[in-house]
Amino acid sequence: MSVSVRIPTTLRPLTGGRAEVEVEGADVRDVIRNLESAHPGLGARLLDEDGNLRKFVNVFVADDDIRFLDGLDTKVPDGAEVSIIPAVAGG
Repeated sequence: MSVSVRIPTTLRPLTGGRAEVEVEGADVRDVIRNLESAHPGLGARLLDEDGNLRKFVNVFVADDDIRFLDGLDTKVPDGAEVSIIPAVAGG
């Protein structure tokens, strides 16, 4: 299943400057694995050493935060848009 992944500005050097890339994946874990294959270095920026989503990274399938769904096992329908959003903090 092909999905469109929106890449934040901070990660675009790993995608050759592209703001959006197409990859295959039935769930978010597959999408990230295929992102890493196509654009080495992205996986390490998104996942920690244990394979969990880093705390400062938010991933949405359509408008739904995967942390409130099935996490990395969240299904991604064909043609869906996946957005990677870095957390913003300040004070």
